[in-house]
Amino acid sequence: MTCIGLRTGFDAVAPQWDALIARQDEPNLFLTPAWARTWWEHFGGDADLCLLTVGPESDPLGIAPMTLDGDVLRFLGGTDLFDYHDFVTDDPRFYDALADCLDGEPWRTMDLTSVPGGSPTLQEIPRVYRARGYEVTVETEDVVPGLDLPATWDDYLGGLRRKDRHELRRKLRRLDAAGSYRVRLATDETLRADAALFHELMRESREEKRDFLGPEREGFFRDIVERMQSAGLLRLLLLEMDGEPIAAVLAFDYAGRRLLYNSGFRRASASLSAGLLLKALCVKDAIERGLTYFDFLRGAEPYKYHLGARDASVHRIVVRR
Repeated sequence: MTCIGLRTGFDAVAPQWDALIARQDEPNLFLTPAWARTWWEHFGGDADLCLLTVGPESDPLGIAPMTLDGDVLRFLGGTDLFDYHDFVTDDPRFYDALADCLDGEPWRTMDLTSVPGGSPTLQEIPRVYRARGYEVTVETEDVVPGLDLPATWDDYLGGLRRKDRHELRRKLRRLDAAGSYRVRLATDETLRADAALFHELMRESREEKRDFLGPEREGFFRDIVERMQSAGLLRLLLLEMDGEPIAAVLAFDYAGRRLLYNSGFRRASASLSAGLLLKALCVKDAIERGLTYFDFLRGAEPYKYHLGARDASVHRIVVRR
């Protein structure tokens, strides 16, 4: 089995990587080379970049985007900025071939985080490595609530629990009565200023978000926003009341899904539930654009369930030699 480019740069594997993503039944934005490269540019640090192409160079079985830090092999990217990790493959032969390729490498622990609940990786990695006599543990890491989107906003409202539907309608009426509001989408012309405004609102909304958005992460956010805008995937929505911005959500549209990545709001607008309502209006916008799934991403925040989400899960696999 051919193993190519264990320690190489992104340019060497990007064409094969993009082709493999396109072949997947459910392509995932967090598994794209654009997302991985942006993270590596900001957080690569002292770890070795391990981009392993498994199989024939012209038609690989898959790619393993990983890092080697000491003797620990991990997926590339931290769980703070990647809601999902996985191998990029649609071929069941990939997993045995990957293990063969990694046999001679100096790792003692393989720590695979954020693996989606429906991924074959959850079954295949334990099968392959237990057969080789390695210790393997699998655990649920977190929830990633999401929502199948109906055809219309009215259908969506009708699918909410009665109390949640009543509360959402009541809050929307209160917002309407508070003044003249509008939701606008950041454009190429407004992106730089709107991204800075988003960072400001994110920091203001909650103390933990202010602590989270340090200089390095802000740099990552700035670059990923620009690159996703260039790719036509960015949905940076802002809620304005009487011309003043009071809330923002950062989302991405990819492969028929909307991913709600982060958000912020003015604390002075808390009585209007501006943050919650903009998320609801983000759902409405996704429905109107014909998307099929709304992914609230990692975390069990109560608002997600008030907006109709149901739990999916991500998992952690640890292999020890």
